[in-house]
Amino acid sequence: MKRLVLILLTLILTAVVTFAQTERSQVRRGNRDFRKEKYQEAEINYKKALVTDSLSNAAGYNLGNTFFRMENFTEADKYYSSVADSLGKESRGSDMYHNMGNSLLSQKKYAEAIEAFKNSLRRNPDDMETKSNLAYAQKMLQDQQQNQDQNQDQNQDQNKDQNQDQNQDQDQNKDQNQNDNKDQNKDQDQNQNKDNNQDQNDHDNKQDQRDGETPPPKITPQAAQQMLQAIQEKEKETQEKVKKEKALLLKSKQKEKNW
Repeated sequence: MKRLVLILLTLILTAVVTFAQTERSQVRRGNRDFRKEKYQEAEINYKKALVTDSLSNAAGYNLGNTFFRMENFTEADKYYSSVADSLGKESRGSDMYHNMGNSLLSQKKYAEAIEAFKNSLRRNPDDMETKSNLAYAQKMLQDQQQNQDQNQDQNQDQNKDQNQDQNQDQDQNKDQNQNDNKDQNKDQDQNQNKDNNQDQNDHDNKQDQRDGETPPPKITPQAAQQMLQAIQEKEKETQEKVKKEKALLLKSKQKEKNW
């Protein structure tokens, strides 16, 4: 009986060791592919490791790095998040949160990126690169909120201008109707004089029509110049923002040491 129990324990231990070796070997193959920039092959091997061990932090983290390199940031976030809870406050979680922050930053999810960088710094407070990325994400969030406020103000101004235009149109229509009624009464009086005043009536009617017409609005050269300058400044701001974002992506590298 003791011999049977010993045999069973030996088989179980062998299976566990083999299981672990298989998962690690698949992760190592993925790491080799990753270093050679064969990211699709690396993805396959890491996913095989997860099939062998669904709780493999190494496979999950490395998959996040792989998808980041392939610029599939949604999938990168998914796999970074899958290992976040199990890492707890481990120091190596600093790299994971740093990379997650960069992924969120690339998607312009600035508030979430800020939280990820803060989680990274809680585990490694001396990481200067993470501190720099955190400051940049905070600045971008501030700019985003200012742009939203500015757009809201512009929309309110546009609505105010539209209401003013509508009121002006209504006033003009009211004046025009009054003029039309006045002309109609005048025509009725003139028709009583019949043919003797016909020519005079035609002349008066044409003059009344000209008086009722409103001249088309004109844009002054100064107003046109101001509009052009506003458009050019907006384009310049957009170009500067794009340059800053590209500069950050070039500067902010992954913590690419796979597990």
